[in-house]
Amino acid sequence: MSSFGAIPIDWVGVRIDFLISSANKCLEGVPGFSFVICRRDALLACGGYARSLSLNLLDQFKGFEKNGQFRYTPPTHALLAFEQALLELEQEGGVAGRRARYQANHEALVSGMKQLGFRPYLDSALQSYIITSFFYPESEKFTFSAFYRGLSDKGFIIYPGKISQANSFRIGSIGRVFPADIDGLLSAIRSVLGEMGLDPSSGQPTLRHVETQRHLKTLPSPLRK
Repeated sequence: MSSFGAIPIDWVGVRIDFLISSANKCLEGVPGFSFVICRRDALLACGGYARSLSLNLLDQFKGFEKNGQFRYTPPTHALLAFEQALLELEQEGGVAGRRARYQANHEALVSGMKQLGFRPYLDSALQSYIITSFFYPESEKFTFSAFYRGLSDKGFIIYPGKISQANSFRIGSIGRVFPADIDGLLSAIRSVLGEMGLDPSSGQPTLRHVETQRHLKTLPSPLRK
């Protein structure tokens, strides 16, 4: 869901029968529908299994085969946006091109955050370029709510919470985001830390250093307002 379009998939080696993803995320369309890429024989073997009328994938497939229409009102605006998103993906060089931009975003983010004293939650060998978690500063002056609001006031939205027991927050590298946007985010983070009474110029003294082997699931992206 969060990586399709930016991370290569070994379709043959993995022996995929069904892949479900969304029009947004790394494809950079707008939310509004999901799609399924599947093996025809695997889909045809699903007859009678559906427990939902509206989510009956086989019946929808048969409808497309018969008249090319959705069974229910289609998300027209999202479909048109998706068509444009696919054109832009092709223009960027496909998965390889988009991957290169996201990797550049991620590398700029991690390098800049380390200079500000933040430590990534995952070891680099485990870390993807989709989203990165960072430990909180250990200073009592730091509160995530104030940090989040400060960045929002400066035009940057990061994930509003953590997904592990560790005190951490997440910043994504995907979407219509470029290294220049990451530089702007880092500048805003430096400014907000200063407003909170933390000294980002010192690099590390005020920030947490905790080793962990806990694995996190990667999820998507910081959005500019």
